[in-house]
Amino acid sequence: MSVSAVIKDGKLVESASESSVKNAVAKNGMDKEAFLQLLVAQMKYQDPLEPTSNTEYISQYATFAQVEQMQNMAATMELSRASSMVGKLVEILTKDSSGNMKSVSGIVEYVTYENHKAFVSVNGELYSADDVNAVIDETYQTAFDIAAAFVAAMDSLPKLSMLTIEDKENVEAVQKAFNSMTAYQQGFISDEYVKKLQKYVEKMAELVEAAGGDKDDGEGGESGDTDNDGTVEDSDKTEGTEGSDGDSSAGGESA
Repeated sequence: MSVSAVIKDGKLVESASESSVKNAVAKNGMDKEAFLQLLVAQMKYQDPLEPTSNTEYISQYATFAQVEQMQNMAATMELSRASSMVGKLVEILTKDSSGNMKSVSGIVEYVTYENHKAFVSVNGELYSADDVNAVIDETYQTAFDIAAAFVAAMDSLPKLSMLTIEDKENVEAVQKAFNSMTAYQQGFISDEYVKKLQKYVEKMAELVEAAGGDKDDGEGGESGDTDNDGTVEDSDKTEGTEGSDGDSSAGGESA
């Protein structure tokens, strides 16, 4: 098992991977070897005047066998759970040497099993399978990332009152990005941002008309991403909808 640490400001700092592995080992608790050692020690140091009876030894050995079976079953289940993550996008939450929580995301490359613990390899580093906080559907993650990029692009536009014909290319790019999304991806964007985009598109259309039209666009404009009146394509959202709770939607306050 390969983990690494780095030197920062003259101090040894554990990586998130190393902390995860060490914490997993610490959580391992008493295994069957430790239980057997306790049993042998009890036999070795028993009171000779009141020796432990054979019945008690048999009872303790039966307990030992049960512990071993439960441990093997738990190990099998843990390895099976970890193996099911291979090839999937996961989020790992672990603490560094300073006690700060760190989040690591990536595809599980492979799973290894050592000292009765399962470890997943993410971005070339090993982490305890117990530290996997979430297994994420890639379609969901892609939609979320696209929505976040859309919101960032919208927020980078100037305020509506300060919009000029010079911003035409940027507005069209954002509009095209929205219209190229699937209905599922558009669902991650709040109604507030959809309405905001609609206002920008309409405002730009007014600016273009006031400037005498864009000669490069021809009579009706060559953009295939809008209707003839310059509206945004959105089959699942209507203008009459007032905002959105937005628990799973990207976006915040409009500019």
